[in-house]
Amino acid sequence: MTLRSAESSDSTDRAGPQWEAGGAAAESSEVERLNLAMRELRRAGWYWGNMSVAEAKERLQDTSEGTFLVRDSSHSEYLLTISVKTSAGPTNLRIEFQDGKFRLDSIICVRSRLRQFDSVVHLIEYYVLMCKDRRTVSEMPSNGTVHLYLNKPLYHSAPSLQHHCRVAINRYTNKIQELPLPTRLKDFLKEYQYQDGCQRQTCSALIALGALCRTAGGGPYHSISLPRRNSNRKPCTRNKVPGH
Repeated sequence: MTLRSAESSDSTDRAGPQWEAGGAAAESSEVERLNLAMRELRRAGWYWGNMSVAEAKERLQDTSEGTFLVRDSSHSEYLLTISVKTSAGPTNLRIEFQDGKFRLDSIICVRSRLRQFDSVVHLIEYYVLMCKDRRTVSEMPSNGTVHLYLNKPLYHSAPSLQHHCRVAINRYTNKIQELPLPTRLKDFLKEYQYQDGCQRQTCSALIALGALCRTAGGGPYHSISLPRRNSNRKPCTRNKVPGH
């Protein structure tokens, strides 16, 4: 994710006098969004923190295609990087953070077309679900590009039963306030309101409700080319920049 200081030339040119007038408030808002996004990311279980390119490659080397993790970026202008196993081996894709939004790193010609997100988890979830929609898999495309698919997170530790239950419930409903649960459990569900499409659903939402209550002490329950939908455009490769 791109995170340039206020003193950098392109940031100053873009903001001009408006940055001086409301810069402090805008910066505070971005910091709050970033902190919230990082809290959500840590709860996901596939954020590995400080990890080098070599370490990420070693972790992913013997995994199946589509296995991924998120780690701290070694590039000075970015905070996070997705490391993923492709048909050609492990590769890396940085995540930009600008104006309070996250998006995948790309070259200028496609940057404006890439979707932006309020959180890293939402970004990952979007591309995982998009990858599930692909109809065919080409091990090595004829134009030499490598298709990037995200479908299986590499966890640094097994997610808790509570987290699995939370994900299952989120798949079932987005009306958390209407559930017959104590307030503290509703607050727990709201802390991570994502479906984690990359996880296999192992229990129904009703079973998850009961399990969540019991485990929480609440008592019983009374490329690089990205897959695109319906697009005939040729993939646009991005420039190589030292560091990932």
